[in-house]
Amino acid sequence: MSSVVVANIGELVTFEPGRPVRLGAAVVLVDGVVQWVGDDADAPPADARVDAAGGAVIPGFVDSHSHLVFAGDRAAEFEARMAGRPYTAGGIRSTVAATRAATDDELRARLAALVAQARAQGTTTLEIKSGYGLTIADEERALRLAREVTDETTFLGAHVVPAEYADDRAAYVDLVRGPMLAACAPHARWIDVFIDSGAFTVDEARLILQAGRDAGLGLRVHAGQLAADGGVALAVELGAASVDHCTHLTDADVEALAGSDTVATLLPLVEFSTRQPYPDARRLLDAGVAVAIATDCNPGSNFSSSMPLALALAVREMGVTPLEALAAATVGGARALRRSGVGEVRVGSSGGVVVLDAPSYTWMAYRVGVPLVREVVGGVR
Repeated sequence: MSSVVVANIGELVTFEPGRPVRLGAAVVLVDGVVQWVGDDADAPPADARVDAAGGAVIPGFVDSHSHLVFAGDRAAEFEARMAGRPYTAGGIRSTVAATRAATDDELRARLAALVAQARAQGTTTLEIKSGYGLTIADEERALRLAREVTDETTFLGAHVVPAEYADDRAAYVDLVRGPMLAACAPHARWIDVFIDSGAFTVDEARLILQAGRDAGLGLRVHAGQLAADGGVALAVELGAASVDHCTHLTDADVEALAGSDTVATLLPLVEFSTRQPYPDARRLLDAGVAVAIATDCNPGSNFSSSMPLALALAVREMGVTPLEALAAATVGGARALRRSGVGEVRVGSSGGVVVLDAPSYTWMAYRVGVPLVREVVGGVR
């Protein structure tokens, strides 16, 4: 067993009920699991010491929505959007073609690089979706590779309808909820569907999600990115852990979320990259909705894995305080993944801690774009 004490902390964010932030604290981790939290003067000895030098320490970020198994890029698509072309879901098919053509080793190398970038920015718990293969073999491969780096893997065969099924959508839906699901379920914890005018309808999503639930997978849903499309109501009805995007919501959607265990996962980096309106996090929090913030890192609508930038955008554009944004990016993400012991700092938590080169967590929004993560200690798959 190996122990490390993180000491000389100026401001420790624990999200302990009633005392989310404490001063002059220290934390001891043994094999990555928190074993002690208390005043710095009382810290027990450990095998190694990390001196926070008066800096803030926060829980590791929980990024509960990403798409990191892919090949190629869509920089030209981004440039076109910046020149005024509107975002649509159709560009996904270009990534599908590149991903199908890539070798396992090429996908694995890209994945490892993206995971390392995320960790360097403080992310210690990461969900990864498939969705850029859209054949049985390619979806199974994506999830198998993702499982090498995280336990939070999501089957997203229902990302878009691939070109070869453009004239027979029903056949592709049957493939996803039948043999593709059977091949992918052993490598997945979750199933997801993209509900949108360029992707799947509510009725199609219902069939796919019910099949995934019957196969033992938890449910996640993409909905409300481009319009209030009925996906939120479906997610709540089926008891999905999370409904993601939520850019466009009706009053009924907000009311349904507030009365449920479904987390509204907001993805402000997507709005930044697509020039869409930002979701109203203040409206959701004031209504009593559980909110998470994630990156949705992907090659099309947002090629950034920066949780600090997502947090800063939430503060600047979505009506939340720095502490509310940090909570959404940590404990909110943990709730969206229905995980305990990550996104907080308490005895028994295993999500790691992040030492900042800043005296307060507020600086992540205050000094936006500046790399403030000094060191990441611990963390889980």
